[in-house]
Amino acid sequence: MSLYHEGQSSGRGGAQGEPTVTERLRSLPVHDPHDLVENAVINRLAGNWARRASVKQREPDLDDLFEPDRPDYPDALLPFRDHPTYLALDEETRARLRAWGWVSFNKNIMDIEQRVVNPGFGLLAEDAFGTGFDEPMTIAVTQAMVDEQYHTLMHLNASAVTRRRRGWRIPESALPVGHKARQYGIKVSQAADFEQRALTMLAFTTVAEISINAYLNLVADNTEIQPINRMTATLHNRDEYCHASITDQIAKAAYERFTPAQRRAFLAALADGLEAFAANDYTTWHRIVSLAGVPGGELMVRDVESDPGRKRLLQDFSGLYRLCGDLDALNDLPFDWSTVSTSA
Repeated sequence: MSLYHEGQSSGRGGAQGEPTVTERLRSLPVHDPHDLVENAVINRLAGNWARRASVKQREPDLDDLFEPDRPDYPDALLPFRDHPTYLALDEETRARLRAWGWVSFNKNIMDIEQRVVNPGFGLLAEDAFGTGFDEPMTIAVTQAMVDEQYHTLMHLNASAVTRRRRGWRIPESALPVGHKARQYGIKVSQAADFEQRALTMLAFTTVAEISINAYLNLVADNTEIQPINRMTATLHNRDEYCHASITDQIAKAAYERFTPAQRRAFLAALADGLEAFAANDYTTWHRIVSLAGVPGGELMVRDVESDPGRKRLLQDFSGLYRLCGDLDALNDLPFDWSTVSTSA
C-alpha cells in the first residue's frame, strides 16, 4: 500500500545530463581476475553457492593467502589505540583485540545489511512512498536486496578465515547487535504509527547506503592490514557505490512528495541516523575487553568513552551533506555538520 500519491518515476536519472542508475552501474570498477587476493575472495563466494555443481573441483582457499604477520584490523580504528593500558599490553593481547575488532566490524556490517537496509529496501520495492517507480528502478532495488545477502556472506567468510588461521574463539554470536542497528531498532520501536516507522526506516536506510562507502573505506584504504580483509571491504564497496546512487534518487523523489510534517519527521530521523553511524560502538568494545580478559580493559574503555576530545569513528559524510543540500534541508536538519567532514 502506497503512503503517498503516485508520481513520476525516480529511476530515469535526475537533472538533465545526470547519469541514470544503469549508466552509473556500468561505470563501476570491474572484477580484476589478475589480482590474486581479489580473485580468491570472489571464487570462494562463487564456490559456496555452486558447491554441489563443482564437487570435483578444488575450492579456492582464502586460508592459503592469509598473512599471519599482518594485523587483522587497523590500530587507527581502535578507540583506545593511544590509551596507556592498551600500549602496555603484550603483542599477543593487542593482536587478539585487533582480531576482535575485525570480527566486530564484519558483524556491524552484517547487522546493518540485515536489520536496517533490507527492511528499508523492502518498503522501497513496494513503493511505499509513492514515488511511482518504473520497472528498472524496482528491479534495481530488488537486486540491491540480493546484493546485501551476498555481502553478508562475504563478511562471514572473512571472519571465519580469521578464526581458523588465528586459532582463537572469537565468534560474532558473543557480541551484541551493532550500535548502528541497535539505534535503528530503538527509533523504529518508538515510532507512533506506521507512517513514522516508514519515515524512520527510509531515513536510516538512506544514511546507511550513502555513508557505508566511507565506513568500508576505513578498512579498504589501509594497505598494512590483512589483504583478505582489505579486499573484502573493497569488493563490498563497489556494489555500494551503485546502492548509494539508487538510494539518493529515491530519497529525493520521496522527500519532494512529503508534507511539511513528514519532512520534519524524516529529517529528525536522518539526524538520528547520522549520529548513530558516526559513533564508536563502546557497548561492543566493553564486551570485547571482557571476553578477551584484558587487565584494566573496562576502565580503559570507560576512559575513552567519557573523553569529550575523542573523534567520531566515521568522519566522511560528504555524500549525505550533498543530499541534504540538494533537498535544501541543511538548515533544517538537527545535526552539527562541523563535527564531521562534508567534502570528500
